[in-house]
Amino acid sequence: MSAMLILIACSLLIAGSFLAAFIWSIQDDQYEDDYTPSIRMLLDDKEEKPKELFNPSNNKQ
Repeated sequence: MSAMLILIACSLLIAGSFLAAFIWSIQDDQYEDDYTPSIRMLLDDKEEKPKELFNPSNNKQ
């Protein structure tokens, strides 16, 4: 019977800590933007043109 009381106390302590962590994450705005990360991977990045080392049109003489 004493083992059951220890297990119940431990489970309540663990559940309380998870609840506290969840409430802290909500107050810290961890769940603010839940739409953008799932769409970000679908958007194409702008392709950068490679820089030219030698461009004759910019050559001033």
